[in-house]
Amino acid sequence: MNSLSPMPRIAVIIPTRNEAGSLPRLLSGLPAWVSPVLVADYNSADGTDSLALEHGASLVRVTRPGYGAACLQAIAALPAVNIIVFLDADGSDDPAELSRLVAPILEGKADFVLGSRTIGACEPGALATPQRFGNWLACRLIRLFWGVRFTDLGPFRAIRADALRSLAMQDQHFGWTVEMQVRAAKAGLRCVEIPVACRRRLAGKSKVSGTVKGSVKAGAAILYVIAREALSSLPRPKGRRAAAITLL
Repeated sequence: MNSLSPMPRIAVIIPTRNEAGSLPRLLSGLPAWVSPVLVADYNSADGTDSLALEHGASLVRVTRPGYGAACLQAIAALPAVNIIVFLDADGSDDPAELSRLVAPILEGKADFVLGSRTIGACEPGALATPQRFGNWLACRLIRLFWGVRFTDLGPFRAIRADALRSLAMQDQHFGWTVEMQVRAAKAGLRCVEIPVACRRRLAGKSKVSGTVKGSVKAGAAILYVIAREALSSLPRPKGRRAAAITLL
């Protein structure tokens, strides 16, 4: 039985920066029943912001860099909704699969649904080798520490709005996706994966896998988040305060 309202409101959040070459096609492909659609744009210089408005989306002008920062500012701008969907603007995610993504939540079977590219149909070259390795390592660590099995850290995901609020998300950068999955696992949310298609980006270069520097920064951020969340799960010492460590 659906535990949401009879007519749930489903919002879409799309972080952007210079995505004019792919954003119109993505927005045109979204189902008519999603509303609102928020494009969270940080300092695009190619008209991405104007295109978002022309295609009927609401625009959130992000004030600081970072994928997580864009998501957090868009969430803060949302009206009351039941489900929030996140997807990338580069054309790698297929908006036609959105109904499959939200179905387990609408059916009352899940709180959080991840679209997994690694078990779906992935075009050659759509996922770089560093991405595949980073996803594999992060998912192994999540399973080791919290016992929840994921196969990807993909950006295409849906979550109940009340469940997302309970996670108290805070990462401003590349650790946003893994932070959501780790905190969902820690909170005991019902997590479901479905296979989704992954296409090569339509235009431009990935901010993460397009450069060695981007790949290294993303990998370091992901491992940092996992380590931070693992340490926060450890029992605190009782009876006396832990000694402070002074760095000289």
